Amino acid sequence: MIRFGVKNKVSVKNYMAKTTKKTATKKAVKKATVKKVAKKVSVKKVTTKKTAAKKVAVKKVVAKKAAAKKAVVKKVAVKKAIAKKEEPKLKIKNPLLDSIIDGLEERKAKNITVLDLSNIKNRSFDFFVIADAESSTHVDSIASSVEETVKKQLNERPFHTEGWENSEWILLDYVDIMVHVFQQQTRDFYRLEDLWADAEITRLK
Repeated sequence: MIRFGVKNKVSVKNYMAKTTKKTATKKAVKKATVKKVAKKVSVKKVTTKKTAAKKVAVKKVVAKKAAAKKAVVKKVAVKKAIAKKEEPKLKIKNPLLDSIIDGLEERKAKNITVLDLSNIKNRSFDFFVIADAESSTHVDSIASSVEETVKKQLNERPFHTEGWENSEWILLDYVDIMVHVFQQQTRDFYRLEDLWADAEITRLK
């Protein structure tokens, strides 16, 4: 039987105490590490959940915006279709007439009306084209646009013009087609359409 001296007993006791303390420290460190890892996992889960919720919210907003945009596009398309359906078609095939109308529309002429006189005996012109504007400046601009457009497209100039001085009523004479551009109040006063009740009238705008 081995006998330990007092000195050896103290050494063993100290060694055991140190070992126990070291083991306890390791356990504490391991426990702290496990707790830290668990915390990271928990934070990651929360972050993932928040990210997923954010993605869903963004997706909903994008879908809502897309649906609203689609609805607007559809509404505009329907309006255009209705406007196109209701817009009167000029059945006459005449390059000069088409060019004159292009010139009127280019400067936003209002209430464009075509009077077809081709079936009326003793007529001086085949067509009257009538439009109105908001001001003398607008009348001048529209008449100039008609001249420029016809010149550019067909290389034709009016045979005769009148009314540039005050621009209340400008007349452009293209021999077979007479173009009248009025200020609105002047057009309402003269009412040229009423003078040609037998003409076939097409109102474009």
